[in-house]
Amino acid sequence: MRILSIVFAALILLLQYPLWLGKGGWLHVWETDRQVKAQKDLNAKLHARNDALDAEVRDLKQGYDAIEERARYELGMIKQDEIFVHILEQSPAAAPAAAAPAPKQETAGSK
Repeated sequence: MRILSIVFAALILLLQYPLWLGKGGWLHVWETDRQVKAQKDLNAKLHARNDALDAEVRDLKQGYDAIEERARYELGMIKQDEIFVHILEQSPAAAPAAAAPAPKQETAGSK
């Protein structure tokens, strides 16, 4: 009877091996499912990027406003007979140091 139970246990293990570790086993299916989800996420990001680029191309083809905006901000171009004024802001690190006077230092004997 003991030999029969050992034989059955060995058969069960032999049947379970392809289910878990074989070419079409659960572990392979789980890994493939994970890869499919990662690829779908990447595809969604790329699709959104492509839609944005498509909208930009359509905008550039239809009107001159987008072209003018790009020329102004990216290339620094201005129209003919237009005056360009550039206002520089004071850096935040220099402004407080110039406005606040230096604190007086007291010595131990001056109290």
